[in-house]
Parts: sequence; structure tokens; C-alpha cells
Amino acid sequence: MSGARRVVAVLGAGTMGQGIAQVAATRGFTTRVFDAAPEKAKLAIEAIDKQLTKLVEKGKIQTAERSDALSLLSAATTVRDASDGAEIVIEAAPESMDLKVKILNEAKAAALPTAVLASNTSSLSLTELGARTGEAHRVIGLHFFNPPPVMELLEIVRGLATSQATVDAALAFAEALEKSPIVVNDSPGFASSRLGVMLGAEAIRMVETGVATAADIDRAMELGYRHPMGPLKLTDLVGLDVRLAILEHLHKEVGEQFRPPPLLRTMVRAGKLGKKTGEGFYVWKDGAPSPKRN
Repeated sequence: MSGARRVVAVLGAGTMGQGIAQVAATRGFTTRVFDAAPEKAKLAIEAIDKQLTKLVEKGKIQTAERSDALSLLSAATTVRDASDGAEIVIEAAPESMDLKVKILNEAKAAALPTAVLASNTSSLSLTELGARTGEAHRVIGLHFFNPPPVMELLEIVRGLATSQATVDAALAFAEALEKSPIVVNDSPGFASSRLGVMLGAEAIRMVETGVATAADIDRAMELGYRHPMGPLKLTDLVGLDVRLAILEHLHKEVGEQFRPPPLLRTMVRAGKLGKKTGEGFYVWKDGAPSPKRN
């Protein structure tokens, strides 16, 4: 599955959408980016340009590769424009079922009749999403990990009515993106989010009760368990608001063990959402985290 003639629509230009678009374009797909917020799609492409420029400066890609990828990227002003003739549609909007249904319903009218209709959701039901779009056989989860250009894993989530043809197309897409896929059946939190947010929530409770600092808890997991990034730094990177939404969903769907820690709610209410606001469990400056002084 390669070649610039194949179109990928990325619907949502936040952190994840931007990263997914970068991966698709660098692997040779014509990639159209849409976001409901004016100018956000253009800003995402500018950010991708900066990321690719850094990779050129570090000698990780050639100048021609950067130019080729940028030539395949464009900002769309509507969902339909982004999805026109697309073979792969990837919705990367906030974790709201109603919003995701609305976006995919608009996209399916413009994409190819056989297009894969994918969601990057990290916790919501693909079975429900498929039923509410009326295209359950084509709806699937493509759960990328942050940052998408770096993280190898791609979690493919199969809804109750997702067809084998759609699963096969998703696996072929993962191969074209040079990702390592796993296929899981639709259940709350899938495999990765369910385990990941549980670890993150317990780390937050440890900060809350004064067990250790955020930096030392992270070092424990990085050095003791060989995690590439500690759970609190990862929470900052993903966004505390995103983590809260996932925990609230899993608390409702699975049980009490996923009740969000009060500290997490307090920090979200205070606007301390992590990297995107400059402060969470760390202080972020120029994209780099520093431990907070207690």
C-alpha cells in the first residue's frame, strides 16, 4: 500500500492528528488535514515542516525526503474536502462519541465507497461508532501512540461488525507506515489504554499522597522497569484532560478501579494540562520537561 496517488484524510489537527499526518506523508501518501478550528490545520503542517527540518539537520532524513513529504500535505477547509476520494479516513478528534459520529458521517459521503473509516480513539467503542455511522463493516480503530512518528506500535481495534477486509486493509496500511500492529477486539480501553491509564492513575495517587516526587516515580519505572518514559511524563505528553476523559469513561464502563484521582481533576480544572499548556506534573519549555520544585 504505497504511492502518492493514495489519499489519507486526517480529521483533527491536534497533537495526534499532526503526528499521524506526518507519518502518512513521509510514507508517500497524499495527506489532507482538516480541523474545525480555523487555521489549526495550516499550523499543524507548519509544525510538521519544523519537525522534518530538524530531522534533516540531525541527518536522519534527506532534504529531498522532507520536500517530498511536504508536497503531499495540504490543509482542507471542510471534512468533505479532506475526505474526497480518500482510501483511508482517520478521525483524530477529541474523545466525544457524538463528535466522532458526526465527523465520520460527513467523511463517508465524500470518501471512496470502500474506504476504511478509522478512529484514533483510545477508549470509545468502535462497535457503537460503527453502528451509529451505518457503516459498521468499514469502521475500525487505528490507535496511534504519542508521538506517532516515533512510536512503533499501532493498535488496530476491531468492532463487533468490522469486516475481515477492513482489518486486512488496516494491517496493510500499518505495514506501509512501517508500524508494528496488534489486533484487539473492541472492549473498554482496548489493551493499551486500559493498562496505560491504570499505571498513570496509580502514579498520580502516589504524588497525591506524598510517596515520592513525579520525577522520582518516573525514574523508578524508567530505570527499574525499562519504560522509555515514566507514567507521569507520559501523562503530560498525552494531556491531563485526555487522561481524565479516558479514566472517566473506563470508570463508567469497567469499574471503580478506574476512578480518576482527585489531584488529576484539580489540575485539569486549573488548566495544567501538561506539555500543551506548559505545565502539568512537569514544567515544559521549548518542548522539554523540567521537574517541578516542591
